[in-house]
Amino acid sequence: MPSPRPWTHTGYAQRLIFGEGAVAQMPAIFKEIGVRRAMLVTTPGRRASDDGERLVKALGGALASTFAEVSSHVPAPTVQAALRQVRRDAVDGIVSFGGGSCADLGKAVGFFLEQEQGVPGASYTDRPALPHVAVPTTYSGAELTPFFGMTDPHSRRKQGAGGPTCAPLAVVYDPALTLATPARVSAETGMNALAHCVEILWSRTATPEAMAIAEAGIRIIAEALPAVVADPSDLGARGRMLEGAALGGRCLQNGSMGIHHGLCQLLGGRTGIAHGLANAIVLPHAVRFNADAVPEAIDALRRALGGVADPARAIEDLTDRLGLPRGLSECGVLPDDLDAVARQSQGNGNIQANPKPVSEADARAVLEEAF
Repeated sequence: MPSPRPWTHTGYAQRLIFGEGAVAQMPAIFKEIGVRRAMLVTTPGRRASDDGERLVKALGGALASTFAEVSSHVPAPTVQAALRQVRRDAVDGIVSFGGGSCADLGKAVGFFLEQEQGVPGASYTDRPALPHVAVPTTYSGAELTPFFGMTDPHSRRKQGAGGPTCAPLAVVYDPALTLATPARVSAETGMNALAHCVEILWSRTATPEAMAIAEAGIRIIAEALPAVVADPSDLGARGRMLEGAALGGRCLQNGSMGIHHGLCQLLGGRTGIAHGLANAIVLPHAVRFNADAVPEAIDALRRALGGVADPARAIEDLTDRLGLPRGLSECGVLPDDLDAVARQSQGNGNIQANPKPVSEADARAVLEEAF
């Protein structure tokens, strides 16, 4: 038996609160982490919703400011506007409410505020300058990670950043707050969660705990996501899927992404395609590309998917069951976009971390298969 490779596992200071009605615990969470004046970060639709009103009521007098201008892929000007509001309203904490873009914007604000103040987090022992409580309503897993994605609307490039103090200090998983999430959005973000777990299985930096969590996450997601899409009002399925998404976010804390998320990140910045939708379409092709280089990861993926012989095909079958398209060409992506993303791939950190080298021609070939 070969000796295990060296690894380092980092545990972030986080409290995860799960359960129907968990949003009512917001005052107690604020007391624990010392937040007195919070800024709510969300989308216009989420803020205007009944769930938005429930959250605002739970926040009570601690809600000092609301920034309801979040949009997909976190445009840099939106982050700048949120930073200006943080300074203007002298807030001491962030509450993100919604999908991955809301969580990412909250993390970005904390990151750049620390840069401005000259106290950027350097260690998992540091405390964030702006404590962040995330309340997710989709299945992206972004609410648990210490990094974020942000898009330059001029160059149409999406890049990531972050640090140890970017990870939210608390996450409130209230399944009831996901009931209003449309089936299509649930399907797309659920496939994002699945892809997180898959890439951790072949990550060169994943720890044993991260890989174990990833395999468990795949099992839960593959079972729960079709049930959510078949009956979006099934609170039990919603809760189970939210647990799977939490595992997807947890495993990301101690592993790196690869060709799959790198290409999806670049596609999103270039074309605006929803991140989860890009995940669903590209994932089986990324599995096929990496398969010969990571046989143990593929074996783990087979097990997690119920003992299937061809995990890439099983993922495609799952995509079909969810009613999602199979090709990028069905989603507004053009041939010229493939050329641009393939060129950009050589400067993408996730793609560079892939366990199998990825040339520009390799990236182009994977994109063509997904087109």
